[in-house]
Amino acid sequence: MIKQYRLFISHSWTYSDAYEKLINILDSQNLSYYDHSVPKSDPIHTNGTDKDLYEAIKNKIAGTSCVLILAGVYSTYSKWINKEIEISKAFGKPIIAIEPRGAEKTSTIVKNNADIIVKWQGASIVKAIKELG
Repeated sequence: MIKQYRLFISHSWTYSDAYEKLINILDSQNLSYYDHSVPKSDPIHTNGTDKDLYEAIKNKIAGTSCVLILAGVYSTYSKWINKEIEISKAFGKPIIAIEPRGAEKTSTIVKNNADIIVKWQGASIVKAIKELG
């Protein structure tokens, strides 16, 4: 039986193209996974409070194999990135930092908290998921 990996993919809907590209990469790698990320269509993004979103993220991360965080510079300025890292650490979930292709600057916060740092390549990302998930 093929193992299904349960992933929380940290992202900002402001930069949703990076999230979409990562999903496309995962789909192209013949990896069986379930995406625990809070969907853009979830009304909690627009109607919920910060506390509601925090609880939603916490509940999503609780059931995952590992957490993927895009380590672009914008991550450093995300008000949620520290909370996602804190929640991941509290649950003992491994964090995979993914460095964006061609990025000269990356998020030190994300990289310092990651269990592994990989490049923006399908094979490296999947290898890290299989090792840690």
